[in-house]
Amino acid sequence: MLRRIVIAAVAVCALGTVHIQAQKNEFFRPKEVWNDTEGNPINAHGGGILYHKGTYYWYGEYKVGKTVLPSDATWERYRTDVTGVSCYSSKDLLNWKFEGVALKAIPDDPNSDIHPTQVLERPKVVYNKKTKKFVMWMHIDSPDYSKAEAGVAIADSPTGPFKYLDGFRPNGTMSRDQTVFVDDDGTAYQFSSPEEKYVRRFVGMAREAPAVFKHGNKYYMLSSGCTGWDPNSAELAVADSIMGEWTVLGDPCTGPDAEKTFYGQSTFVIPVQGKKNAFIACFDMWKKKDLQDSRYIWLPMMIDKQTNKITIPWHAEWNLDVFKKK
Repeated sequence: MLRRIVIAAVAVCALGTVHIQAQKNEFFRPKEVWNDTEGNPINAHGGGILYHKGTYYWYGEYKVGKTVLPSDATWERYRTDVTGVSCYSSKDLLNWKFEGVALKAIPDDPNSDIHPTQVLERPKVVYNKKTKKFVMWMHIDSPDYSKAEAGVAIADSPTGPFKYLDGFRPNGTMSRDQTVFVDDDGTAYQFSSPEEKYVRRFVGMAREAPAVFKHGNKYYMLSSGCTGWDPNSAELAVADSIMGEWTVLGDPCTGPDAEKTFYGQSTFVIPVQGKKNAFIACFDMWKKKDLQDSRYIWLPMMIDKQTNKITIPWHAEWNLDVFKKK
């Protein structure tokens, strides 16, 4: 069963392949170009990570082509044509193999939700143990962002191909920036719009780009403010129950440009397998006038052993050994 939780959010978001000699990555280097195992820039924006049977899978917006601002735009809704959702695989979170475009746009059907002229953002994939299907949730929209729907696709393999099923407004309510979180009991929750059992949280607070994780017996949500493509302060909230109430903890980022989330926007939090209390905060560094060249900012979340206070300090270069120092 998929249950949904509302946050007050208005979605406004969002490299060609030039082959160079592949080189094994030993460090995360936020804001730099990250190459896959074939030496091509990783192209997976607004993405999410699935861990399945010993492998991490990274899904994201596959942005190819020129970034344009539509002539009728009344705000900065820069866009590229929808190409689809890319998939990369990794055993160590540092070296990623391109598995291809797992969900492809449908250029032959102008009425399709995933026609190149439409909007596809923030794909997240979960595994349904009952159906043995991989289920992709995403933000589906019209070019003017008036549709505001959740889209769903399924596949038999984590690398696809995914088959697009439909887009809809859950319970008749707009769905834009969204994420999906699977709890320990296997129940999946979509954070954005309601259907069946739901609650509305952060009423009157303009937040978007939610990323949810669980530490101990508490649930945490990382999000950004609503300033379009431009960076702002991140915010962390905590709850004893997935349905809330949620308590705002403030900005967890520390270091240079922390008040601007290091010029990034939250997209996902990765639990590192095999390491206790180890999480990676994933942000997109959007380049609104060249979306294809938007970069990635992945940083370790540091958890104080005594207070459980969570911070996200800036590191220009780091690897998973940072968690050994906690």
